[in-house]
Amino acid sequence: MQVSLLPKRNRLGSRWQTFLSLTIAVVMAFPLFYVLLAVFAPDTEGWLHLQSTLLGTYISNTVILAVGVGLGTTIIGTCCAWLVTMCEFPGRRIFQWALFLPLAVPAYVLAYTYTDLLQYAGPVQSSLRDAMDWGRGDYYFPEIRSLGGAIFVLTFALYPYVYMLARATFNEQSMCVIEISRSLGCSAMRVFWKVAVPLARPAIIGGLALVLMETLGDFGAVSYFSVKTFTTGIFHAWRDLGDIQAAMKLASILAILVILALYLERLSRRSAKYHHTSARYRPLPNYAMHGWRRWAVVAICATPVVIGFVLPGAQLAWWALTQTSDLHGFGTLVVDTIMVALIASVIAVVVATLLAYGLRMNKSPLVNAATRLSVLGYAVPGLILAIGIVVPFTWMENSIDAWFRANWGISTGLFLSGSLVALIFAYVVRFLAVSFNTIEASLGKVTPSYDAAARTLGAGVFDTLRQIHVPLLSGSMLTAGLLVFVDVLKELPATYVLRPFNFNTLAVRTFELASDEQLAAASVPALTIVLVGLIPIILMSRAITASRPGQQSIPDGPISNGPISNGVPA
Repeated sequence: MQVSLLPKRNRLGSRWQTFLSLTIAVVMAFPLFYVLLAVFAPDTEGWLHLQSTLLGTYISNTVILAVGVGLGTTIIGTCCAWLVTMCEFPGRRIFQWALFLPLAVPAYVLAYTYTDLLQYAGPVQSSLRDAMDWGRGDYYFPEIRSLGGAIFVLTFALYPYVYMLARATFNEQSMCVIEISRSLGCSAMRVFWKVAVPLARPAIIGGLALVLMETLGDFGAVSYFSVKTFTTGIFHAWRDLGDIQAAMKLASILAILVILALYLERLSRRSAKYHHTSARYRPLPNYAMHGWRRWAVVAICATPVVIGFVLPGAQLAWWALTQTSDLHGFGTLVVDTIMVALIASVIAVVVATLLAYGLRMNKSPLVNAATRLSVLGYAVPGLILAIGIVVPFTWMENSIDAWFRANWGISTGLFLSGSLVALIFAYVVRFLAVSFNTIEASLGKVTPSYDAAARTLGAGVFDTLRQIHVPLLSGSMLTAGLLVFVDVLKELPATYVLRPFNFNTLAVRTFELASDEQLAAASVPALTIVLVGLIPIILMSRAITASRPGQQSIPDGPISNGPISNGVPA
């Protein structure tokens, strides 16, 4: 029988913990619920126009985009994760971390670089025409600025989400299970499909859910490619039609789609659970690849790295070195970006620490539900959050301004939506889950005896948090803040909508310059985003590599059913 070391009154819950969790949940979830209420708003002329003309296109394009990107990322991420975990081939250790690299390049940056590379006047088609002596109309070349181009770009930008979780799961699987299946006559490819993939299914679905959330919420790439999806439709209704209610209705439909995707992901995890049956693990063998197969595996693993990172990175570096535009104001741009990212990171870490500690001390269903609701913002596209913040904030500001004008003869102005308050609030809502998950995982490793000892010595709840847990969590809090910092750096739609007048970040400036076809000028802020984005990738790669102590390489042996190349999931 286990006895909790936490004080009894903490296990039963205290009022401040419940109140704090509920307050944070209400504040963090307010933008989403405000948008969802727009479903019941009366129809406007702009909404009726969109409903009869473009709504069907928005739905079909969004669904096709999600399905295409989902399939592509699942195949690439899962296969590459299996290959670098189970096979020995030239460059395997490099590919283990290199396959993370496209995560540092935002999808909208990929869109800009591949538009320049693959458009009619770009180097690829120009070289093809020169080599084959073709003229315009003599050949077919896929249009990059299309729905297919958006699927291509988002697939190679987002597959690391699936790769990351699948590789971590493959790394933790018991070699005993694999050996048993091979001894029963299963080929390595059959082991992959029938044993490894089913065991990794929850992780793969979790990665796919992240991919779908990012795909549904993407604005920069689809906007640059002129693909009519829900996100571009929301922006069109708000900025071009001037109908905020129509934009809210579109945002509410997109929010419902995101919630439905989350529900299906949770449902799939509940319907099938997979557990490790043994805590004893032997190092995973790396099946040595021979002949042409080893180079085929190298090509399979190198392709997403080259497409997702090397080519766009090289293009950005070339633009940055050769562009002649004035960099005046770039320093201010960097300072402003760092400032808002730091403020948002600190607030997110503080709120996440309070949430995680409150959940540790009070695990009641109410507090648990409030905590999960608080971190729901990460699943919500930034554009939806921006709409859910700017509309109520503007209404509140106008009401306060009208009252002050009537009673005091002064104007308060747009003190929320016209300042950094709304923008930083959006960042915290959007990325609170990033810091919370990191801190909660670390806090769970702290033995409850520390809490019991502190309370025995008369320390209060906040004193225990400040004097015991914060020093122990300092490393995790720093990591959480760094992850939030990088995410804020790359965030485009929320920043584009909520930024104050005459205020820019690296992401927005990159988008503005690229939209004006000044791709070379956009390279410097874009390259800065990519370089900073490499930091969390290094942290993630090290964490996953360290999750399994040691590996060994084995030649073709008794468990091999034919050539060891069967280990390739081809």
